[in-house]
Amino acid sequence: MYIDDCMKGTTMLLNSSISDPINLGSSEVVTINQLVDLVEEIAEIKLTRNYNLGAPKGVRGRSSDNAMIKEHLNWAPSISLKDGIRKTYAWIYDQMKPRYT
Repeated sequence: MYIDDCMKGTTMLLNSSISDPINLGSSEVVTINQLVDLVEEIAEIKLTRNYNLGAPKGVRGRSSDNAMIKEHLNWAPSISLKDGIRKTYAWIYDQMKPRYT
């Protein structure tokens, strides 16, 4: 979840009467390969991927069940994973560019 959405959701929770644990995150499901695909597209690069097929498999993807926050506050993140990564990549690029030019 992009920081702007995180801050808005957190602020809404703090200003609410909700005292139970509640998820605050993106419901977009993404695998590691899909995440790498996305970064490659945004960075306009192609990476060589190496897989250790003998390693533990872990989970296939990550997402957040936001049903409660939607029900109680009628809120969901508005910035997609792709847009958030694009903004973050641009910010990092701008921070690093002066060092290499």
